[in-house]
Amino acid sequence: EYNDGLCHLLTRVCPALRPQPLGLAKDAWEIARESIHLDSKLGMGCFGDVWMGTWNGTTQALNPGPMSPEAFLKEAQIMKRLRHDKLVQLYAVVSEEPIYIVTEFMSQGSLLDFLKDGDGRYLKLPQLVDMAAQIAAGMAYIERMNYIHRDLRAANILVGDNLVCKIADFGLARLIEDNEYTARQGAKFPIKWTAPEAALFGKFTIKSDVWSFGILLTELVTKGRVPYPGMNNREVLEQVERGYRMPCPGNCPPSLHEVMVQCWKREPEERPTFEYLQSFLEDYFTATEPQYQPGDNQ
Repeated sequence: EYNDGLCHLLTRVCPALRPQPLGLAKDAWEIARESIHLDSKLGMGCFGDVWMGTWNGTTQALNPGPMSPEAFLKEAQIMKRLRHDKLVQLYAVVSEEPIYIVTEFMSQGSLLDFLKDGDGRYLKLPQLVDMAAQIAAGMAYIERMNYIHRDLRAANILVGDNLVCKIADFGLARLIEDNEYTARQGAKFPIKWTAPEAALFGKFTIKSDVWSFGILLTELVTKGRVPYPGMNNREVLEQVERGYRMPCPGNCPPSLHEVMVQCWKREPEERPTFEYLQSFLEDYFTATEPQYQPGDNQ
C-alpha cells in the first residue's frame, strides 16, 4: 500500500520471484533442436511466430519463424551483447533453418494486450508509473551501451509476474556510431511512435527512442489507446511538423504530461536522457507528486 513514505504495517507478504535460468555462456549459445518442445503458439513477433515451449524441462518463449539467416544473426548478436534485467533475456539459439531464438517466458504477454484486455485494465497510476520506470531503466542501459531500439512501444514490452516489465523485439535495434543511424531508403516504421526526424529523414538516435518513450507513456496512462486518436499516419506527420503535440490524457497529472512534452521536443538534443527519465519516474511520488491521492480511476 502507498503511505506517503511513512512506516506502515506490513499487510501482505512480498511475493517471491522465481529464479530465472542462466543463459548459456557466450561461446555456447547453440543448442540441439531436439532439446526444445513447442507447446502452444503465443502470437507473432518481429520475425515470425512466438511459441511457449520447454527447453531442458523449463518453460521458455521460442521464436521460430521465416526470418532470413542474416536477420536472425543481427537480432541474436544484439541480444547476446545486451544483458540487463529489464531486457528480455536470450537463452539459446538454433541457427539452422527453421531458426529458433529461445528467450525467457513472460507470463502476461505484451504490455499493450495486458493494458487493453488483461489485468492491466485495473492498474492505478502508481503501478503504471512504476512500469514506466522499469522500461526507462532498460532503455537507460541501451543508452549507455550506445544502441538504439527504433521500435519502442507497448506492443514490444513484455510483462511477467508481479508487473515486471522487460523490453523485447530487437529486430530493428542497431549499434550506432557518431550518435546517429540513417535507415535505408524504403524502411518501414510505426509512424505514430516515430520521431519526426526519423520518420521524415530516416535519422535515428537515442533521442528518437526518447520521443517513442513519450508516446509509450500515453499508452500506459490511457490503458493502450492508439496514439493520436482520429488521425491517420499522414495527418500525424503533418500536424507534428506544425507543432501539434497530444494533450494531457484524462486522469494524467500535468507533471507527467509535462515529461511527455519534454520527450517530444522538436530538437532531439533538447529531449531528456533515459537516465533522467528513469530517475524522474522512480522518484515521482516522493519528489514530484508527494501529495498524490488516488481517485476512482487513478
